[in-house]
Amino acid sequence: MTLTRLSELVGITVVNLSILKNDRARAIRYSTLEAICEVLECDVGDVLVRRR
Repeated sequence: MTLTRLSELVGITVVNLSILKNDRARAIRYSTLEAICEVLECDVGDVLVRRR
């Protein structure tokens, strides 16, 4: 799936989605995370990684 299509389905801009994809985001709203997971048919734990 392209970033453009995912952004359309999730309801966020391609720029913001790109920031998330490239690990440059400082935070993410739970509603955005939930929408991404719903579209990708995955769980939150599938897309989040804890870094130390």
